[in-house]
Amino acid sequence: MTQRSGGIARRLMDEPHVEGRRVSVRRLRALVEERGLKPRETAESLDVHVSDVYRALAYYHDNPDEMREVEAERRRRVEASLANGAVAGPEDV
Repeated sequence: MTQRSGGIARRLMDEPHVEGRRVSVRRLRALVEERGLKPRETAESLDVHVSDVYRALAYYHDNPDEMREVEAERRRRVEASLANGAVAGPEDV
């Protein structure tokens, strides 16, 4: 596990992510709160510091309007991609 801990940034991606990494706040929240993974195992599996996981969770809950917009934008991009013929699963091949 990496020992360096960063903040939350938007420099590498179009949405909030762990600074210097391509690990989004949205993804970390989903792994912990939707899939039920423990913050420590989530951190280890993504090679981020456990404090980054907690910082991402706090950011998500401290910025609900921004995160709703991020999630809505993600849904719009997925829908547009599927409408343009993107492969969504084995049934599309």
